[in-house]
Parts: sequence; C-alpha cells; structure tokens
Amino acid sequence: MTRQTNGRGRLFDNVLDTIGDTPCIRINNIGPANATIYVKAEAFNPGASVKDRLALNIIEAAEASGELKPGQTVIEATSGNTGIGLAIVCAAKGYPLVVTMAESFSIERRKLMRFLGAKVILTPKEQKAVGMYNKSVELAEKHGWFLARQFETSANADIHESTTAREIMADFDGKQLDYFVTGYGTGGTMVGVSRVLRKERPNTKIILTEPANAALVSSGEVQERTEAGGPAKGHSAWEPHPVQGWTPDFIPLVLQEALDNQSYDELLKVAGPEGIVWSKKLAQQEGIFTGISGGATFAVAMKVAESAPKGSIILCMLPDTGERYLSTPLFEGIGADMDAGELELMQSTPGCQLG
Repeated sequence: MTRQTNGRGRLFDNVLDTIGDTPCIRINNIGPANATIYVKAEAFNPGASVKDRLALNIIEAAEASGELKPGQTVIEATSGNTGIGLAIVCAAKGYPLVVTMAESFSIERRKLMRFLGAKVILTPKEQKAVGMYNKSVELAEKHGWFLARQFETSANADIHESTTAREIMADFDGKQLDYFVTGYGTGGTMVGVSRVLRKERPNTKIILTEPANAALVSSGEVQERTEAGGPAKGHSAWEPHPVQGWTPDFIPLVLQEALDNQSYDELLKVAGPEGIVWSKKLAQQEGIFTGISGGATFAVAMKVAESAPKGSIILCMLPDTGERYLSTPLFEGIGADMDAGELELMQSTPGCQLG
C-alpha cells in the first residue's frame, strides 16, 4: 500500500510559524529490550535545532516590551544553534544580526549563519565561552545593539514551558511516560519542561545529563556571576569536550532555577565519545540524524533503561541535526572518496568506470 499524506490543513504566514510541534519518534532497532525509548527530534524545526524556539521568543518578547526597536541590530554569543535560529528570525523580521562565537566551534555553523545574513565575529578559543560572551556584551554596549542574553533571559525557559512541554503533554496524553532525559546548554529546555512535568506529570522522573569532563553541576561549585547574571569567570570544572552546544564553561543563570528547585531526579555524566557512537547508531540503524549532543543524550537514555523497571517509557531530547558537525570528530572516518569495498562494488560490473 502506498503511503498517503493529506497536508497540515493550514497555510503558514511565514517561516517562524513553523517553529515547534516537533515529533516524538519511537526507537525500534537499537532500543533496549526492557523499555521503549522515544526521541523528540528538534531537527524538524526550520533551523534544524531546538534553539529556534528560544530565538523566536527572545525577539518577540523584546519587541513586546519595547526593548528591541525596529531595525535595531541584534547581537548574541553562541556556539552556533542559537545563532542560526536568531539568523532565521532576524531575516524574517528585518533585524541585522551579529554573532560572537569561539573559533573552536564548527566551520559549517559559521557558514550557515553568514549564509542567513548574519555577521560572525570569532573569539580566541583559549577564552572559551566566557570570552565570546564578554565580547558580545562589549559590542552591544559600544554600538547600542540589543543583546539577546540567551543565558539569562526569562524568555528562554518560558518558551519551552509554553511549547516544548505542552507538545510532550499532548503527545503523551493518556499514555505512560516514566522518564524525561535532557542535557543542558542554556538550561531553557530543562527548566521549561520541568516546570510542567513537576506539576502535571509528577511521576515522570527527570534525568539531567552533562559531559563527564565538563561536569559543572556535578562538581557542586557555585558559579560566580555579574550583577546582570552573566558569568563573572569561567567554571573550574570545565574542560574541552566534543559536545558542541552543551555546557559552556559556566553555569547559565537560566539553568540555576532547576538547580535551586532540584527540578531533576538524577544527574548523569556521559563521555563525549559515547555521544558520537550513539549518534552514528541512530543514523545508521534508525535513520534518525542528530548531532553529538543528541547522541550523548540518547546514550544516557540507554543507561537509564538498564535499571528502569520493565515496560518503562523514556523520552529523550535530540537537540539538533548532525549536518552541522561535518568538520567535527562526529564525521571522522567518513570519507568523500570510495573506500575499498565501494571500489570493489563499482568494478564488479563493466559499465561507468571512473578513469
């Protein structure tokens, strides 16, 4: 039988109206025997990441408050996904965008933002995320630009409370949901979703995860902050890790709400290489394309399943697509030229041989 689609039953006024309503997809081939895992695939957003949500809400909240003026330049520090989301929003709404980004993040992210019309200012990798953050503050103050402040603004978690969490509630309405697993970057997804789950699905256990070699929350060390809530300095527990978008070298103010309220049931660490392994397995055995952060979150979901009661249902966040990791360790060993096996197949028939 041929599959059939019937359309969404609506027309969209602009690309921004397509943000959200991402699907929860069952894992069928690599899932554990005793539990069922679903993934919330945020790559279905127009900018292919969960950060489209906060980008839209930051801009619209600032428009509503009058903080952002027509035609004013927007600036933000980002590892890439928030910058891509902001570039889409600013392009649709007519705001110039400047992004500051540490030079260590993937080249394709820079190109994507520039393709979408943003200017990308690189900062030294030695100064880490705090460096790119401080540069954004300096530029905003000097030029009178609107600073998006994804790491501090209430608009971040609010959009996840009103969209991401509501989608989860609707998709699992009348259905079992035993665990929700997520990492943190800014903390918005964690805080916004936990607000709703704690009230409306209190039996759902919330699992927070972070890189094993950048375990800032696990360390117990309090983050030093400026009066505005930004990082006064980098966190001593941070070390370089391959999970781009996860865990800058400071604990964001947005995440602090979850820490203060103990809005999670368990905190698990995961090694970056595990994220790479599981990202590849999701791609090659499920056809689900996600980045290292998605692979790392899924690795933790698999760990949760090991000790979960039989029949448990686990929902795992997949923050973005794998396509913006082409120049990272995720694609090491993935060649552009034919390997020996491919060459042998090509030569197994006489036609269409390469010179």
